[in-house]
Amino acid sequence: MILVVVLTSILTRFLPFSAFFRNVDTLVHELSHALITLVLSGKVMVIYLYGNQSGVTLSSFAENWMSIPISLAGYIGSALFALLLFFLYAKRKERAGLIVVTVLAAIAAALFVRNGYGIFWCAGFAFLTALVAYMAPPWLRNGYYMLIAFICLVESVVSPFVILSLSLYNPGAAGDAANLAQVTHIPALVWCLVFTAISLWIAKLSTSLLFKRGFSGKPQASGR
Repeated sequence: MILVVVLTSILTRFLPFSAFFRNVDTLVHELSHALITLVLSGKVMVIYLYGNQSGVTLSSFAENWMSIPISLAGYIGSALFALLLFFLYAKRKERAGLIVVTVLAAIAAALFVRNGYGIFWCAGFAFLTALVAYMAPPWLRNGYYMLIAFICLVESVVSPFVILSLSLYNPGAAGDAANLAQVTHIPALVWCLVFTAISLWIAKLSTSLLFKRGFSGKPQASGR
């Protein structure tokens, strides 16, 4: 699993426009915050997405404790989404996976994202992905799908390590972990370790699905 993540992380950095696709993980991260906010009857005010693959979700909720599940949702949600993409890959449902990410981007642009770059990115990504899902030949559709799946996998693992390093010398800048530390009085470093452990465990499940398709199951024809 570690080898797959490291190699993919290196290779995707050399692909043209890879930064554009890394925003998929940011989108899922912020939408995960938004989803739990809505589940808890809170209000999602706005989501901002930026070109450096960072994002912010501003929300309001009734009780202080609600910030705990909302803050937990971001990194866990993005890791689970990568798992979903590899599950669909194992089931040979690449088109369904592309439809899912298209719908998420469209919903985000319509309901939550309000900054210029974020709206432009969501609209452009949704259009491109829908085009690939329905117009591209199978080899291109599947390759595009795997690019998104691997980038989501890599980012879901790398991001917790980034805030883990931040928590060592600037805990207040550790994003969701800093928010959790403020509410629970448990150090941000501990929350970063929790995020890292969960992301590595889910990444292991994701890569097992990758190899499951590669070494088991009967060949299956697919078409547009």
